[in-house]
Amino acid sequence: MLVDDIGDVLITNDGATILRQLEVDHPAARVLVDLASLQDTEVGDGTTSVVIIAAELLRKGNDLIRSGKIHPTTIISGYRTALKAAIAFLKKEMVINVDSLSEDHLTNAAKTSMSSKIIGKEEDFFAKIAVDAVKSVKMKASMADQLDKENFEAAKTSSGEAADSTKVRYKYPLSAIHILKVHGKSSLESHLVDGFALNATRASQGMPTHVSNAKIALLDMNLQRHRMAMGVQVIIKDPKEIENIKQREMDITKEKINKILAAGANVVLTTKGIDDLCMKYFVEAGVICARRCNQDDLKRLAKATGGKLVVTMADMEGNEGFDPAYLGTCESVTEERVGDGEMLYVRGCKGGASTIVLRGANEYMLDEMDRALHDALCVIKRMLESNTLVAGGGAVETALSVYLENYATTLESREQIVIQEFADALLVIPKTLAVNAAKDSSELIAKLRAIHARAQHGEPELKNTGLDLIRGEIRDSIKAGVVEPAISKIKSLRFATEAAITILRIDDRIQLFPDPGRR
Repeated sequence: MLVDDIGDVLITNDGATILRQLEVDHPAARVLVDLASLQDTEVGDGTTSVVIIAAELLRKGNDLIRSGKIHPTTIISGYRTALKAAIAFLKKEMVINVDSLSEDHLTNAAKTSMSSKIIGKEEDFFAKIAVDAVKSVKMKASMADQLDKENFEAAKTSSGEAADSTKVRYKYPLSAIHILKVHGKSSLESHLVDGFALNATRASQGMPTHVSNAKIALLDMNLQRHRMAMGVQVIIKDPKEIENIKQREMDITKEKINKILAAGANVVLTTKGIDDLCMKYFVEAGVICARRCNQDDLKRLAKATGGKLVVTMADMEGNEGFDPAYLGTCESVTEERVGDGEMLYVRGCKGGASTIVLRGANEYMLDEMDRALHDALCVIKRMLESNTLVAGGGAVETALSVYLENYATTLESREQIVIQEFADALLVIPKTLAVNAAKDSSELIAKLRAIHARAQHGEPELKNTGLDLIRGEIRDSIKAGVVEPAISKIKSLRFATEAAITILRIDDRIQLFPDPGRR
């Protein structure tokens, strides 16, 4: 529980969120905060793990420096060598390539991500929602998007597999998935909407509640009676002209609305206000109209429906008009009651969009559910885009630790000691998992290391062995359904090592304090 200086409360166990809320002054500690944010941006999950690994690498490096045996330059060089060897082994031996991911793989990955979160008890229910949501926004990737995958394909090619350049790549933009939080009912009342749900209501009860074959005008401007700008003076001689000015002010707005309606719009959504005068015209035309909509929501809706958010109706020549090409299209727009209020449901969007409506007891629970679901969505997206997965439950870290200890003995330099410390640091993940589950970490890690040593010396079928933290035993993580995207492990290793190296390179700190006597 985090309480800030104005008394706002935040309850979470998400590593990146906790670090983001802390006011960290120490420059080295700030590197670790940025590290968690980077992992959250790049992968979306594993933010706590990456900070734990980086901190352990720093502790090991600091102990070596204090012992006086190893120079920081040697430690940095050894860490880089260990990282390179670890990732090569990981891609060659631990990564499982899945050409066509089944529903089970994705659901298991989502469950693994949610297991430590607030929705862990209902992981089956939320995993299905998350998988369906990500699959619903599938679209073909452009050439620019495919460039990001070249490094991974190069790794496959180097391990003996030919990269198929003719294969069609798909992307799953999470920006097309809208998460809406509504107070009330239990978390199991949450549901997935095939379309876009907007937290807005009709501006007037006289408007229809359902429109089929909707054409949506998305506006970022006021639809209120036109008023002259401040400072403008109009001097008149005849009092009757005042009525003409007022009438003209009303006519200007009426002409704007008529141009929008003439373009074919039967749903109008605006981020600003609509007064009663303008509402009258929309009610007469049988149009659904909503005001004070969230601008980010309208931008998402514009992408989903193929429309455009219009800021002004003026063109380059000073005339006003509304191009029908700016209208978004969908099958239907309906107002439905959810919880204590109403929401607009936009269904049948051609651009592909889905909305997850979360229900929960209070704001704190809804916010934490949102963060947990975001992590699961990111995991599913990464797995679908890379088609690769690895075993969870500490299997990867233990295998890498055993491999690096053997690899270190092949070196004849001082880096051997550094790589052994790197290997030992990786065990912090399975140790932490065991401690958090109230199990004997020493005994479990010893068993796990013994099995992975056998796996690397003639028994490869044991390589996916991880921890069963419910029973306190060792098991095959793949068969148990504990899987993670390969990119999550690779990036967390890279980021943690780079952060540790960045801090180890620093040998002194010069801090300038302002002189109170100088002005």
